[in-house]
Amino acid sequence: MNIEQLRIYCLSKKGVSESFPFDESTLVFKVLTKMFVLAPLKLWDKGEATITLKCDPEYTIELRETYKSVYAGPYVSNKHWNTISIYKGELKPQFIKALIDHSYDMVVKGMTKKLREQLHSLPDS
Repeated sequence: MNIEQLRIYCLSKKGVSESFPFDESTLVFKVLTKMFVLAPLKLWDKGEATITLKCDPEYTIELRETYKSVYAGPYVSNKHWNTISIYKGELKPQFIKALIDHSYDMVVKGMTKKLREQLHSLPDS
């Protein structure tokens, strides 16, 4: 998966936007106002592509115990977020997409009722 494939996949989801809220090299995808994917572009440029995704706490532990490419990342709650080393090639693109879907779903699930209603009222992407 390259950065354009990541962008296309994330932006195809309902209510998603991309921005650089932290600095000029950390690409963030949000569903409405809530982050669900972080991509440090400096690492992508060096051939060390990673993404950080929201995750159910129990699934977080399971993934880290199962895959060397999944670990606690910097700057986020290690209970609810995993960093995925895409560049290592351990995880297949379809599985990475499933993890992105899980992150999106976790964020939507945690939204207020008002935000979820706002999301559901948007047209499909």
